[in-house]
Amino acid sequence: MPSSVISAFDYEAEECRLTVLFKSGRLYIYDDVPPDVADQFERAVSKGAFFNSRIRGHYRHRESSLAPT
Repeated sequence: MPSSVISAFDYEAEECRLTVLFKSGRLYIYDDVPPDVADQFERAVSKGAFFNSRIRGHYRHRESSLAPT
């Protein structure tokens, strides 16, 4: 199901790094996200609700000015 808040995301398993692109155009990188959390995020019916409850505020993050490739 498409999200009204999140445009795209990518998970790099070797680095446990989750990259999230928001519809606003802002890109955030979340470090040390466990594979099971990334998998649950991918399968979540509501990406925004899952993100807010299980990712935002739980993992170290930074905003990136680089556009995703």
